[in-house]
Amino acid sequence: MTTEQAITLIEAARQPRDLFDREPGRSYRRLARLTHPDAHPGDHRAAAAFAKLATLWQRQQAGARMLIAAGDIANLYRTRYGVLKLARDPADNDLMAREATALTQLHTRGDKRYLAYVPQLIEAQRQQDPGSGIQRRANLTGWLDGFRSLAEIRAAFPGGIDSRDAAWIWRRLLVAVGVAHRAGVIHGAILPEHVMIHPAEHGLTLVDWCYSVTGPAAPLPAIVQRYRDWYPPDALARQAAHPGLDIYLATRCVTHLIGSPIPGPLAAFATGCTLANPRRLRQDAWRLLTELDELLERLYGPRKFRPFAMPA
Repeated sequence: MTTEQAITLIEAARQPRDLFDREPGRSYRRLARLTHPDAHPGDHRAAAAFAKLATLWQRQQAGARMLIAAGDIANLYRTRYGVLKLARDPADNDLMAREATALTQLHTRGDKRYLAYVPQLIEAQRQQDPGSGIQRRANLTGWLDGFRSLAEIRAAFPGGIDSRDAAWIWRRLLVAVGVAHRAGVIHGAILPEHVMIHPAEHGLTLVDWCYSVTGPAAPLPAIVQRYRDWYPPDALARQAAHPGLDIYLATRCVTHLIGSPIPGPLAAFATGCTLANPRRLRQDAWRLLTELDELLERLYGPRKFRPFAMPA
């Protein structure tokens, strides 16, 4: 696209959707680069186009989204393009960047058969407050229609759910963890709000990758303080994150879901996944899945679909 074409496009635009497609941030940056006054000194037409572009971009950001949740570090908005996750405090921009890096790595290195277990990153953005000029990072991901968090499931079933219903959640959670680890990503915060399931279709997606570790062994960048008691001692001691950490937290999520008492064999299995000594923790999610399948078959027989629904 040329500068002349960009100016003509902006002049003809009547509303934000005339300019911003499925990757609105990228569209805005391209048009801003082509019409910026610094690149066209003395060009009043380009300056007017740039000013109109800025106005339409502000309308796009303000009017095209609806707040749906307040997460640990960010607000989540529903937009026509998906879910926009915007850091509340620019000090957490680094955590938002970690999520973008993790999701990109998962979708480039991860097993294509299991990518439904991971959100799709549509775009990583930087949004500037027009008043203060402060920049905050935002990640745009696909919308999860019909999904509910494990926190919502637990609240809907105060007495816990049947261990046979928890079984498919446990299996799928281990698959999600296994996919991440093979792609070189440790999630670092597998907690009830971050595990989304589709009750009717038995789907599962693992969200909020802001606490992930993708490079050389390193401590978690942060922990979710309200779940501090859920973490293993080595994570709280700022030791390097490892695959067993995700298995530990995933196990805590599932046992939290099951009504008491948990069947003895499953309780023993869970204990083996939540040992305090990191050197004794299970580290291979795929091998653990095989062992879980064998245990479930001994307990309940051949695997079969069990309908699961939220209370009316």
